[in-house]
Amino acid sequence: MASFASPSSGEIDLGPVQVHAYGLMLLLGIVAATWLTGRRWTGRWAFWRDPRGDLVFRVAMWGVLAGIVGARIYHVITSWNTVDDEWWEPFAVWEGGLGIWGGIAAGVLVGAWVVHRAGESVFAFMDAVAPGLLLAQAIGRWGNYFNQELFGKPTDLPWALEISLENRPPDYALSETFHPTFLYESLWNLLGVFVLLLIDRRFNVKPPGLFCLYVLWYCVGRFGMELLRIDEAHEYFGLRLNAWVSIGVFVLALLAFVWSQRRPSREERPAAPPPPPEGPTMAIPKGRVR
Repeated sequence: MASFASPSSGEIDLGPVQVHAYGLMLLLGIVAATWLTGRRWTGRWAFWRDPRGDLVFRVAMWGVLAGIVGARIYHVITSWNTVDDEWWEPFAVWEGGLGIWGGIAAGVLVGAWVVHRAGESVFAFMDAVAPGLLLAQAIGRWGNYFNQELFGKPTDLPWALEISLENRPPDYALSETFHPTFLYESLWNLLGVFVLLLIDRRFNVKPPGLFCLYVLWYCVGRFGMELLRIDEAHEYFGLRLNAWVSIGVFVLALLAFVWSQRRPSREERPAAPPPPPEGPTMAIPKGRVR
């Protein structure tokens, strides 16, 4: 039976410094998303040389901070039974436990506020950042690989993931290899990056339509992952909580996409008639002016 092993430790030794691999993956994802967003927003590879690139850095800084807080809060609220009683556990992001839905919601809200304060179009920026968010998620998922967490059901497929005994759920202690759902989701997100870029290049999608497509794409992949995952989660009517969240967010994103494509853009709105002249006017006789 073919399979690939999990790392024996979630830490990477860099001389005298130990780096948590989970945090490193998050950092790499943030850097990649910032670069791709800056490239799309300014149209320059070295986007930091463009005056508009400063906005990308500001959105990245505040959006990421809000996203991490929102992601941890979402995890604590929806998986409170997996959080230890220690007072610092709700803040222990290096141990995993970040709910992507909370991260997206908080990051988008704070990022939109920063863009609005800068006087730029929030919808246009949402479309610019959409592929970058998927890229960040594709990279960040590898943090679960180093932590040996959030894997799927047992399998003997050639790409099965080996999980140490101490990291297996009690009901699956006798199973050695599992579906690498982190890999499935990472590849799905990476494919989504190219799909979104292709759609943006080939079709005239009105903002924030591309962002809506990003949410739709992720919801489909996440729903499939929830059907495979075996980590502890609340279930309702036979489906895990995040599967229901994926369904609900998918419907909302679909409605938002339809609305975004049907709403008139600024260029399509009829221009307002000029105001009537004030004061006395002089009549101009009809006829050709020579």
